[in-house]
Amino acid sequence: MRRLLSLLIVSVVTIGPAAAAGNAQKYDTATFATGCFWCTQATFQQLRGVVSVTAGFSGGHTKNPTYHEVCTGTTGHAESCNIVYDPKKITYDDLLEAFFKVHDPTQLNRQGNDVGTQYRSAIFYHNATQKKKAEYYIQKINEAKAYPNPVVTEVVPYTVFYKAEDYHQDYYNKNGDVPYCKYVIQPEVEKFKKIFADKLKTP
Repeated sequence: MRRLLSLLIVSVVTIGPAAAAGNAQKYDTATFATGCFWCTQATFQQLRGVVSVTAGFSGGHTKNPTYHEVCTGTTGHAESCNIVYDPKKITYDDLLEAFFKVHDPTQLNRQGNDVGTQYRSAIFYHNATQKKKAEYYIQKINEAKAYPNPVVTEVVPYTVFYKAEDYHQDYYNKNGDVPYCKYVIQPEVEKFKKIFADKLKTP
């Protein structure tokens, strides 16, 4: 699977230049939803070139939602992460590869035991290049039948991101002994580190 996704990345790179090429800003932003944002944050924080990962909410209609409101499934928001990265050190294509490895993109409105639209798989693109790359990547994954079922990831325009409450930020690193962290997030982080060993930050 890793080799297949890596080969797909080579194809995706030819679509267009990175958003931060030329005289553009120093850092770029990717916004992903992969289920529980604690897991998303804990894994993407490991990657070299990732400057910050903020847990929050995107894709809904409720302004300034609270975590408890989002949990009701009535806000339209998905638990998401804003990932600020240095395109000179890591590409959007690398982030897409990680995105499709940290969760199951074929599960509709759920990840494991977390069920609801707030746990849906989504890519909130910030520009036309991100949109094109995400759609191309999904097309190639489906054509290659990399997963038993088709990818159901939403590819939708980024509109707004609401930062989650402070206690959600860096949750795994601060609460490693909590059962959910120990038995759900930790195995995912360790698996992620093995898969992306060549892209991790230096300890």
